[in-house]
Amino acid sequence: MELGISTFAEVLPDPQTGVTISHGERLRDIVEEIEMADKVGLDVYAVGEHHREDYAVSAPEVVLAAGAARTKDIRLSSAVTVLSSDDPVRVHERFAMLDGISGGRAEIMAGRGSFIESFPLFGYDLNDYNELFEEKLDLLLKLQKGGPVSWSGNHRAPLNGLEVFPKPDQDQIPIWIASGGTPDSTVRAGKLGLPLVLAIIGGSPQNFAPLVELYKQTAARSGHKVENLGIGSHSHGFVWDTDEEAAELFFPPTRQAMNKIGRERGWGNYTTRSFDIARSPKGALYCGSPETVAQKIIDLRKNVGIKRFLLHTPLGTMPHDQVMQSIQLFGEKVAPIVREEIDAWEGK
Repeated sequence: MELGISTFAEVLPDPQTGVTISHGERLRDIVEEIEMADKVGLDVYAVGEHHREDYAVSAPEVVLAAGAARTKDIRLSSAVTVLSSDDPVRVHERFAMLDGISGGRAEIMAGRGSFIESFPLFGYDLNDYNELFEEKLDLLLKLQKGGPVSWSGNHRAPLNGLEVFPKPDQDQIPIWIASGGTPDSTVRAGKLGLPLVLAIIGGSPQNFAPLVELYKQTAARSGHKVENLGIGSHSHGFVWDTDEEAAELFFPPTRQAMNKIGRERGWGNYTTRSFDIARSPKGALYCGSPETVAQKIIDLRKNVGIKRFLLHTPLGTMPHDQVMQSIQLFGEKVAPIVREEIDAWEGK
């Protein structure tokens, strides 16, 4: 069971003080968070891409490279790279550089993007939303294999036997497909035999079990070895000493962040009741003591089949020292409980 941290590098007014830190300060905080995650033995740290005022990272590989120089073991991934509005050649080049700096620890999590600001910014038509992703993923997968590439499509110039440099340290940089939980994206990942990450941020995580089964069945029918495929999830959460203290600290920034996005997308108001339902044993919020969070992750592995879990923390803006302590507790307290229980369950 792989365990890690994900962040979107939110920059919102602190719900307690009203102060908004600079983008630069949040970026520097992330580098320290990556360092902490590596120190406490977590497996992966993943950073999202956005192009708007309330998020600090537009190029995940840049801040990941800064973290790579200060870490030894942790794998470094985007969460996600908005492939539809980027150039696959440049994506591969940048992550190959990250791979070299980190000594072979880079990963790409490719997605279509739930935020659309990058499309007008880089001159893409939202009417081509699905076609852009499929075409660019096809090129990225050809680049992943290495060697001269010949390719043509509708949304970029063709490649005629060209190679892309620099070469990564790994034979191939892993490419994960990020999905919000649609059957189409799940089937796509299964057909291609690519590892899948599900964003489970609402409802009951157990409702995603049929999607995981669909993914496995599709992969098997397409000739891929299911046991070798990565299946991950990303969920909001926060670890503290007790359930009550965790809830007290995490609710204000969670409410602020969820209501801000909710106003843009027409969601209902996020309330204390919403929060309490989400952090209950069957909910998708992993907020509580180490024991509480560990048990929810164990249930996720046993009931849904998730092999990699990313705790998205913080959600919204929280004091940096609280985020650092939460990551430390996740690595030092939660991870050993989860790994010991899963190893025993699987008979290792």
